[in-house]
Amino acid sequence: MKIVNNPSLTQWLHQATALLTPLLETGPVPADAKQEARRILLEVLDINATSLMLYPERELTQAQLLLVEAVLARRLTGEPLAHILGYWYFWDFKLAVAACTLIPRPDTELLVEQSLALPLPANAKVLDLGTGTGAIALALAKEKPNWTLTGVDLQPDAVELAKRNVQLLALTNCQIKQSSWFNALAGEQFDLIVSNPPYIDARDPHLALGDVRFEPDSALVAPEQGLADIRHICTQAPQFLTPSGWLWLEHGYQQSEAVQQILTNAGFTSVQSVKDYGGQWRISGGQFSA
Repeated sequence: MKIVNNPSLTQWLHQATALLTPLLETGPVPADAKQEARRILLEVLDINATSLMLYPERELTQAQLLLVEAVLARRLTGEPLAHILGYWYFWDFKLAVAACTLIPRPDTELLVEQSLALPLPANAKVLDLGTGTGAIALALAKEKPNWTLTGVDLQPDAVELAKRNVQLLALTNCQIKQSSWFNALAGEQFDLIVSNPPYIDARDPHLALGDVRFEPDSALVAPEQGLADIRHICTQAPQFLTPSGWLWLEHGYQQSEAVQQILTNAGFTSVQSVKDYGGQWRISGGQFSA
């Protein structure tokens, strides 16, 4: 099916939705093809939703049509729209993204919300382990100008990407370092440690589906049924926490009980989990009292 010449905005949306439906709506992880087509149109042509609503019959120029068709063609191969655009949205800002790390997802905003709800000092020091794009650290730095944020990542490309996002958002209270978890942080202590670590089992069939296929295994997969990195973080974190400091982690929807047990075994108290927007247990954490 080919997009007709000079379609109106409404016609293009209808035809693009039909093309995207087999890719997005009929798979094991369904997505909204109409919303995806709409997002392509708005992002690529840099028009707002109000314009689309007020002028639905406006025809695309040939130049505009070439632009959206090029993006649509790449999306139909399965390539994530975030990678095609080179940016994505998290919290209330836009982040540069790349194939070297994860695309920020709405569920990870739970870690930001939980962090902001904790009884932390006004000048809290916060560590984001495996920062990737820097999404969590940057959201917290933006919301709490008096906090000091440190984001670390093992991958040099991810470190450079996160540094770029710090510059794009002009935040002065966030630094990015290269580190394998805590290795480059000797002697430092934090009031809060947060992380969205790899937590997927290597045999998980979801790794062959959707956008995940285009993201690095190093940011997704962990040994021991996906719990190895979580266990490492929980056992090492107490050395890097201030008295009564907190640790909160994202994890798989079936891992909350296991993560709670790991936290408890590592000496954390007030251990609890929080559900994501789809009703699945998604983050767990607790407080460490030496």
